[in-house]
Amino acid sequence: MSIWRKFGLVTLFLVAGLVLFACNNESASEGGDEEDSESTGDTEEEGPYEFSIMANLHTPEVPAEKVLEEIEGLTNTDVEMQWIPDNNYEDRLNTAFATNTLPEAVFLKNQSTFVQFRDAIQDDQFWDLTELIGEYENLSKLKENVVDNTRVNGNVYTLYQGRPLSRQGIIYRKDWADNLGLEAPTTTEEFYEMARAFTEDDPDGNGKDDTFGITDRSDLIYGAFKTVSSWFGTPNYWGEKDGELAPEFVFDEYVETMDFFKDIHENGYINQDFPVTSKIDQQEFIKNGTAGIYVGSMGDVGSLYDDAVAINPDLEYDVHNNIAGPDGEFGTWSIPGYGNLVMFPKSAVETEEELKKILGFFDQLMTPEVMNLAYWGIEGEHYEVTDGSALPVDDASLFEREVRPYQSIEIGEPATNGRYEGAFDYDVKAKSEELYLDNENNLIDDPTVPLYSETFAQDGARLQQIITDATYQYILGQLDMDGFNDAVENWKSQGGDNIITEYNAEYTAN
Repeated sequence: MSIWRKFGLVTLFLVAGLVLFACNNESASEGGDEEDSESTGDTEEEGPYEFSIMANLHTPEVPAEKVLEEIEGLTNTDVEMQWIPDNNYEDRLNTAFATNTLPEAVFLKNQSTFVQFRDAIQDDQFWDLTELIGEYENLSKLKENVVDNTRVNGNVYTLYQGRPLSRQGIIYRKDWADNLGLEAPTTTEEFYEMARAFTEDDPDGNGKDDTFGITDRSDLIYGAFKTVSSWFGTPNYWGEKDGELAPEFVFDEYVETMDFFKDIHENGYINQDFPVTSKIDQQEFIKNGTAGIYVGSMGDVGSLYDDAVAINPDLEYDVHNNIAGPDGEFGTWSIPGYGNLVMFPKSAVETEEELKKILGFFDQLMTPEVMNLAYWGIEGEHYEVTDGSALPVDDASLFEREVRPYQSIEIGEPATNGRYEGAFDYDVKAKSEELYLDNENNLIDDPTVPLYSETFAQDGARLQQIITDATYQYILGQLDMDGFNDAVENWKSQGGDNIITEYNAEYTAN
């Protein structure tokens, strides 16, 4: 082939390329306004972004995907939900972490699980979000004080699911109180008197000795003990003593609380086997009319009432929170303001570009339209809007089956994500929600939330069992004060002293 022929073919290809480039450039120019109007992220032409989320399942069955498909459509994503039953979530989470098979987004179910992963976070195995969150309109709305409670060495690695800072108070049989001329207790002495009267004064008027005051369960935290302990002024897990942080059980107020429970147990004002009673059995006592006071989350009143009125249509409950201790002050222990946390492992999310796409999904999730869908379902099918609040449909099984599991992936809270608050046709349940906010005026914070102790992360649960056992044994009369103090010394010798040292090193440094 002659050089001129070769030159001619090259010229032909160049001309064709220039024509094609011009056509593409013209098309791009015609569609430019539309592209400029879109937010940063995937365009529809690129198709939905695919990634996986691991979350804990609180319902018996994996939900139908109707709600998920709606969420995917609004966010232009293809999300694979890995639902793990809540009762073995931590085991599955740890296995996935150990085998390097975590998905792109991983929910941690509580603060203790988060602490367990702190070493991995500090080892740079999860993405640091500190500088990225501010780039997203909705993620940047997350409450600063709650975000601060999740920081590790000053940096942010998680997105949080908001929780009321304190739901604690009492649910009690108001009809029994009315029968005996009692008002809601405002002091620990009045609380004691209600427990006594509900046991000894025939509150149901049937002439039988078949009731007792307080129903409790084998849980020193979410049962009655910690809430009553906060009324007595006990610190929230840790407090300052002689200028240093010290665990709650070395404070006089903790001992006063044990004495209080020992008294009501000896007098039969509480279920005698409460240290081994399950939550189901605890709740059954108040639902079936055997006990009159439930100490814990006031929000439980809704489900308790729904079951109880099927047994006794005439019963009445009420809720109350403000109970002052011997010093005349009311305090209630608080959580750090979050429940579930979501993190992004570098083993699954390999580039910052991928991370930003996933963060874009959670940013869209924090819009009212998408969050209402995730939390309440499809309007008209799963809930109705009444007076600006969401009221689930009467078909509770439908809501449980198709919607409730997706509530576990909420990011933020109504104040930051704009979703509807719940509407309640039961006034006492609505009152409990109002008292959550009232509790925020009297919170007892845990000063160790932003601190880290390696010994606590490794051995905290085992060491706490020493104190839990000793507390129950003291209440049941199986240990005296010397025996309890011996248990505290045992806690210290097995690692507790190290925890005290490690927490105080960070506390003084901050």
